Amino acid sequence: MSLRIATVRTDTPLLMLACLCLLFIPQLAVSAETDRPNVLLITVDDMNCDSVGVFGCEVPGITPNIDRLARSGMRFEHAHVTIAICQPTRAVWMTGRYPHRNGALGFDPINKDVPTLLEALHDAGYYTGIMAKVPHVVPTRGDAWDAVVKSNELGIGRDPEKYYRRSADIIAAAKVAGQPFFLMANSQDPHRPFAGSAQERQQARPRKNRPARDYPGVRRTYSRDEVTVPGFLPDLPDVRQEMTEYFASVHRADEIVGAVLRALEESGEAEGTLVMFLSDHGMPLPFAKTNCWFHSTRTPWIVRWPGVVASDSHDTEHMISGIDLAPTILDALGLPPLEGMDGRSFLPVLEGEQQSGRDFVITHINRTSGKNEYPMRSVITRQYGYIYNGWSDGQTRFRNESQNGLTMKAMIRAAENDPAIAARVQHFLYRTPEEFYDYQTDPDALVNLIDDPAHAARLDEHRQKLLEHMEATDDPQLEAFREQLASER
Repeated sequence: MSLRIATVRTDTPLLMLACLCLLFIPQLAVSAETDRPNVLLITVDDMNCDSVGVFGCEVPGITPNIDRLARSGMRFEHAHVTIAICQPTRAVWMTGRYPHRNGALGFDPINKDVPTLLEALHDAGYYTGIMAKVPHVVPTRGDAWDAVVKSNELGIGRDPEKYYRRSADIIAAAKVAGQPFFLMANSQDPHRPFAGSAQERQQARPRKNRPARDYPGVRRTYSRDEVTVPGFLPDLPDVRQEMTEYFASVHRADEIVGAVLRALEESGEAEGTLVMFLSDHGMPLPFAKTNCWFHSTRTPWIVRWPGVVASDSHDTEHMISGIDLAPTILDALGLPPLEGMDGRSFLPVLEGEQQSGRDFVITHINRTSGKNEYPMRSVITRQYGYIYNGWSDGQTRFRNESQNGLTMKAMIRAAENDPAIAARVQHFLYRTPEEFYDYQTDPDALVNLIDDPAHAARLDEHRQKLLEHMEATDDPQLEAFREQLASER
C-alpha cells in the first residue's frame, strides 16, 4: 500500500505524526517500491575541493563528518562540476545536459521540454524532498517536490540542528507514505556572507522590505595562523582574514553534513540509502568560482552505498563530471535514462570496474548572476587544462560575485606596489583568449603555457577535443571558437 502525504512545510509536529502512524499503522511503511534504494544527495555551496580534510586540507579538524563519509565510501580524485555557478550547475545535475542543451545558461529556468531527474524519480514513486536552494533546483517544476523546506526555515541555510530535524521529518514522512525517498539537502555554507564577516553583519540588518536575517553562530573559529591561503591568491593580511571567515563557514557546512547523516542513521535507513556528496563549485574568491580554472570546478565528490561501493576507496583514474550525476543515479536505481542526456553513468566505477572514455571533462561558463555574458569553455584532463575565453578582447572587464569582500580589494591595493600581484589582477580582470596549464605541476594556474612550443602538440589535442565537443553539442560559441583557431594558424 502506498500513501502520498501533504508537502512538508512545518517543523517537528509532522515528525510526531509520522512516528504515530508508524506505531499504529505499520502496514503503511511497507511498499513494493521500497525495494529500491533511497537517495540522499548532500550539496554544499562554494566549497573548494582542497578545503576538505580527506582531499588534502591542512586546516586542523576542518571537515570530520565529510572525512568520515569518505572513509565509508568512494571519493573521486578527478571530479568536476560542469559549470561553476550555483543555479546552472544544479540544472546540469538535474538534466544530465550541458547548459546550452538544457536552457539554463545562467540563472535561467530549464527549458520546458527538457526532462529532469526530479520528475523521473517522482514519477517512479519516490518521495521527493529538498532543503534550501529551492529556487535554484528546477524552480519551474515545483509540483514534483513532496517536501520543501526553504532556507529561511534552516537558519538561512546554515543551522545544523535545523537540518537534522527537517531531514528526520522528511525521512519519516517517506516511511509513512510507503515510498523510497530522494532527499536533496543543500547547505548554503560556505557561500558568502562568511561566518563572522562584516558582510554577514551588514546583510543581517533589517531592510526596508525585509526583516533582519538571523544568521546562526559557529562553534569553531580559526585564527590567521591556523588557515591556509590557496596558491592562486597572494598571502596578504586581509586575504588571511577572509580565509578565517571562509573556513569557519566550511566547518559549519561540515556540521550540516554530519547532522543530515545523523538523521539518516537514526532513521534505520542508512543501509538502504545511496548517498552522494559534492560541492557546487569552488570558493567564492578570485580565480575560483564563476570561472573555468582547475579550482573553479574541481569538487569533493563522495559516494557511499553499503553493499555496492567499497569502503574507504579512492578512485584516481576516472574523470567524472556534473553531467554524469543524473545518469548515474537513474542507472543505480534501475530506471531508464532521461531523453537527450549528454552525461553517462559511472555506476561501473562505483562497482569497482574500469570504464573507458573517462580521460577528460568539459566545463563551461556562459553568463553570471548579473546577466553579464562571459563565454568560456575548458577541457580538463588528468594533467592539463585548456581554456577558451570567448569574451576576452583586451577591453571587456570581468565582474563576478567573488570580487566582493576583502580579497580582491586587498589585491588591488597591493598591486600598486607589487608588479606580480598587479599582473595577477590584470589577468583576472581581462584574461587572454586562450590559456593552457599543466595542472599536475601548476594546479593554481599561475603559468600560462599557451605560447610554449614544448606544449604545442598537447595544446592542439585539447583544442581538437573542445572543437569536437562544440560541434557535437551544437554549441552557440562554435563559430567564434573556429575563428579563434583560424587566427592561430
